Formats: sequence, C-alpha cells, structure tokens
Amino acid sequence: MFTSVLMIEKALTSADVEFVTTLHGDEEVAFQVLLQPRGEQADRLLRAIDDVALGELDEAVREAETPEGEDARTTGERALEVSLQALRAAGHEADGRLIETHPLDVLRTMVQEAGADEVIVLTDPHYVEEFFHRDWASRARHKVGVPVLKLFSHSKA
Repeated sequence: MFTSVLMIEKALTSADVEFVTTLHGDEEVAFQVLLQPRGEQADRLLRAIDDVALGELDEAVREAETPEGEDARTTGERALEVSLQALRAAGHEADGRLIETHPLDVLRTMVQEAGADEVIVLTDPHYVEEFFHRDWASRARHKVGVPVLKLFSHSKA
C-alpha cells in the first residue's frame, strides 16, 4: 500500500478529496493527515498580503476574524474530522492529528513513523512565503527524505 502524508490547513472539500485520491490511479493509498489551523501558522500581515495579491480585498480586511488560540484548535479539530471522514468515504484508510507545534518537526516524525512514500502539501496559495521559499512544501523538501508534492486547494478558506 502507498502511504501519503497530507498536510492541510482547513477541511478538505469534495474536489480536494477527489484530487488527492486520484493522483495514483487505482493504487491503494493510505493517508496520514496533519492539519495546522490557518490561524496558528502565519501572522495576519502575511495572510492579508496574500489576500491582496489574489485580489481578494474583502478577505484581507477580515483576517482579524481568523480564529486563533483555542478557537483555532476547536475549528481545526472539526476540520480534521471532516477531512478524515471524507477520505474514508472515498474508500481510503485515513488517520490524522492536529499540529500544535512546529509543523515540519511533526511532519518529519510522521513520515518516519508511517513509512510514508510521499508528502502532499495542500493549501491555499501563500505568495509571500512561497516567494521566499518559507512555505511548508519548500521547507519540507529539505527535511523529510521523500518526494514532496505541492497542490493548491480547490476553495478559499
């Protein structure tokens, strides 16, 4: 069985589930999902700049409403459960956990523990971080020892 570690920042949509579950054709794939809620991973200024770069000025103004702290954790737990259920409903093994600390340290550990074949980073675009190669995928490529695929989510958070 092929094992993918899937890093996400919000609940998977049905389009996201279809996207990641069809990457390997008919091969049987198990997913280990790591979710770090958006409110925990980057400061508001970077997120607002990303929103402006995408032409979503209304979203930039609403960045202050993004849950943080315990609220982000509660939202993240729900998003993780929804994502795991969707992957299982699509016929795949899926397990996961919320990331509360340094995401790349947790990722490296998960890859080793699961004997993962690849990492899939599925997020909204983060232009500032990507430009400076500070996004998850860019940093993970140097830490995990397996291929890292970067994909963009099919819907905005």
